[in-house]
Amino acid sequence: RVPCCALLGDSVLILGVDEAGRGCLAGDVYAAAVILDPSKPIVGLNDSKKLTAKARNRLRQLIERDALAYAVATASAEEIDAINILRAALLAMKRAVAALSVSPDEAWIDGTFAPQITIPCKTFIGGDTLHGCISAASILAKTHRDEALIALDAKFSAFGFAQHKGYGTALHMRALKLHGPIPKVHRFSFAPVREAQILLA
Repeated sequence: RVPCCALLGDSVLILGVDEAGRGCLAGDVYAAAVILDPSKPIVGLNDSKKLTAKARNRLRQLIERDALAYAVATASAEEIDAINILRAALLAMKRAVAALSVSPDEAWIDGTFAPQITIPCKTFIGGDTLHGCISAASILAKTHRDEALIALDAKFSAFGFAQHKGYGTALHMRALKLHGPIPKVHRFSFAPVREAQILLA
């Protein structure tokens, strides 16, 4: 069981922050910020990548129902191209923290980089498997992003977004080479997208 990190001692509120979609070729990068309620423990929290889609969606419902506060935010594909994926992921994190209805005392971030926020931050490599609040953020970021990519699939069915969620699978690469990248959807600064664009030019 991944331990809850909502409180340190009796009064310090801890926020978990994580992102989803950094390695994709298409779609926004998503980030979530979650403050868990220690009086309402959520069993089964883990790194979203280690959970089935069914488990992630079940846990998302529990997190959104029982957390003290949560927020989800994005940075667009165009922003990713303009400032690079790492900065865009940190920008999405910053936006998620800014959207919270509760002010935490400290933010725990998955990875090695922290967004530029006024709250004191700690970073944890593999934090989404170590701390429940980061796991919860991982789950919200992943499920909200998957939902958006499934909606995108309805608009661009030839690309198979519902299946690969924007990652560079064989199906996605075939569609890119056949149809070319989609403006405001694909990340033109990523080499496979750029090469597909050149191929069709």
